[in-house]
Amino acid sequence: MAGTRVGLTATAMVMAGALAACGGVGRGGGGGTAGGGASSLTTMGFGLPDEIATVRVDAFRKAHPDVKPTINQGQFDEQAFLSAVAAGNPPDVVYMARDRLGSYAARGAIQPLDDCVAKEHIATGDFYPAAQQQVKYGGKWYGIPEFSTSIVLLVNNKAARDAGVDPKTIDTSDWNGLARLATKMNKISGGRIERFGFYPKLPEFLPLWAKANGADILSADGRTARLDDPKVVEAMDYAARLVRSQGGWTKLKAFTDTFDYFGADNPFTKNQIGMMLTEQFLVSAMAGTSPDADITVLPFKGRHGEVVNNVNGNAWVVPKGARNAGAACAWMKTMTAADTWIAAAQARADKRAKEGKVNIGTYTGNARADDVIFSQIVKPGGHPAYDEAVAVIRAVQKAGFVVPQSGAAAEFTKAWQDAGTRVLQGTQNAGDALRQAQGEARRALDEAGHR
Repeated sequence: MAGTRVGLTATAMVMAGALAACGGVGRGGGGGTAGGGASSLTTMGFGLPDEIATVRVDAFRKAHPDVKPTINQGQFDEQAFLSAVAAGNPPDVVYMARDRLGSYAARGAIQPLDDCVAKEHIATGDFYPAAQQQVKYGGKWYGIPEFSTSIVLLVNNKAARDAGVDPKTIDTSDWNGLARLATKMNKISGGRIERFGFYPKLPEFLPLWAKANGADILSADGRTARLDDPKVVEAMDYAARLVRSQGGWTKLKAFTDTFDYFGADNPFTKNQIGMMLTEQFLVSAMAGTSPDADITVLPFKGRHGEVVNNVNGNAWVVPKGARNAGAACAWMKTMTAADTWIAAAQARADKRAKEGKVNIGTYTGNARADDVIFSQIVKPGGHPAYDEAVAVIRAVQKAGFVVPQSGAAAEFTKAWQDAGTRVLQGTQNAGDALRQAQGEARRALDEAGHR
């Protein structure tokens, strides 16, 4: 397919000059040699668990036979990463959550990629706008976006019918009605939860709840925390009251700790959840394990009826001191290119078809790839619930927003998540918890601004 061939050869990348002190990532980077004189490339935070990964890695190997990737499988380990950077022996390319990328950029642990983007002609316009925003810091590219996640409302139809509601009519813009429905769906027996009516996913989804209430938790330039905004306080208080009214955080935590979200005995097939906010990958997993699940997937709407979707995902970055930054740049281009994603999505569809499993597609950070995947590869499969889920997920992708990137991204996230936990545990009310978090966030952002 056109557009996937990487312009630089591996040999040219290895022979190119070293990185300028502040020139970012481009052709430069020495790169050690592996057996047979091949250029070596080491990764971190990435594995080969399935065909989506292996097809794309194979595409890189085919395009760059003179580069030998060493894939250190396993989750991203912040301590190991920072230690390697400090020791001057980092991997060449790292796979990490992009919502905290700004913290590493501000500390100089990862390199700007503007030279890489220009020299490799990476089609950045193919990426969703929200994904682009999330991998930029200080106006520069610091990451290349990979998968993207969208948040949807997943409804257990049996629980909805038990509450006398047609699941397709559930409207999350009506907070009073949503609270009443949660109570109706909820079941407690002998002091123990048997079915949790509505799981609002606090504290993780506070940015979503705040946005639904017309507020952002951080200014667009990433410099000013807005955690004590009355609308943010109201959103946290509402979501926390939902949990309290259905048995409380302690009981909910004990209950959800028993869930096998990604197996055939997930909480929807076992009638343990009425509805919950979740990333779309749970729906993807259920399509493979529970094709006949009686579910409905709906968009999450703000209080004015608008679709609200806090997107996230991972990104590829190049650490400071990477020895083969040029090969890392080529790797990032290949792994996130539209044609590579399309080939991987086709492999997934073929595998699911062979296994007789439902396929709801591969959701990437690349809008051009997704347009092809969902117009040419993913077709209605005889399971209306999942066919309709695909349409909803695709629709909410366009409404995606991100929390702006900041130099204190990790510290800022910790501040509001800890606040949410304190509210759920009952040690503080929403106002006091978020005022404390605001102070913590302000100090972290101020410190980041002076780095």
